[in-house]
Amino acid sequence: MTDRMTTMLSSDLPLRRLGRGKVRDIYAVGDDRVLLVTTDRISAFDVVMAETIPMKGAVLTQISAWWFGQLAGVVPHHLVSADADEIIAQVPQLHGHRVDIAGRAMLCRRTTVFPIECVIRGYLSGSAWKEYAQSGTLAGEQLPAGLTESVKLEPAMFSPATKAEAGHDENITVGRMRDILGDEVTTTLESMTRAVYALGETIARGQGIIIADTKFEFGRDSDGRIILIDEVMTPDSSRFWATDVYAPGRPQSSFDKQPLRDYLDGERRAGRWNGEAPPPPLPQSVVEATSKRYLKAYRLITGREL
Repeated sequence: MTDRMTTMLSSDLPLRRLGRGKVRDIYAVGDDRVLLVTTDRISAFDVVMAETIPMKGAVLTQISAWWFGQLAGVVPHHLVSADADEIIAQVPQLHGHRVDIAGRAMLCRRTTVFPIECVIRGYLSGSAWKEYAQSGTLAGEQLPAGLTESVKLEPAMFSPATKAEAGHDENITVGRMRDILGDEVTTTLESMTRAVYALGETIARGQGIIIADTKFEFGRDSDGRIILIDEVMTPDSSRFWATDVYAPGRPQSSFDKQPLRDYLDGERRAGRWNGEAPPPPLPQSVVEATSKRYLKAYRLITGREL
């Protein structure tokens, strides 16, 4: 596992880089596989911070790998291995780079990615609550009257979004998703999303965590199969709440980057930050508190220490 004192802002491996996101660096491995390297970069309000968060990349990678293991027989997925030694055995170019990939890399099947974020909301929170409070809708679709913030939605609501290269994803209707992907693919993605969320929500609740909402990505592999890709039910892709303090009618504390968001909110209110890049420097206390949140989420979800 990665050393707790070692952090990574960006990777530089002897493979062809396909892309660099806010958090992940993506490399080609032959024609049919990719290596996803999760750095310790962190973003908030669509701005990437200059500082890294210790262990964050390992948390995101290893939670995803743990969930992929739980999903055997539920949906097909892209993970080949998240074990550094197994990856090096399959990708000899990475000999000498174990320290760079240990704990934070996943070797995966390559897919053609569908341009839709498959969001599912078990509770009314975040941007969904904001829209509902203003207009009683979500992505323009009417919801029942009288709902309160953080209330449980029964059944959970499938709420797709377009994937944005920069800025916020845009919530869209299922009808709009059908226009983009067609009826068959849309139905399949919604069904797979609900199956993964149902399993995840049940397992997490048994560990004292509510998965209030989460988002998935899917792609089509070289055999034509639709499979689950990217990260799965991590603190970055999901809203985690503690079951023992949950109460509808108010915001909930999350197991994610909440200390970072709180600090940046304070900087904006004080007029020291305009909400755009470059962000303000982060105090070490905020960095440490955020790292502890991620590690706690890993411990609670998996039942073990990282």
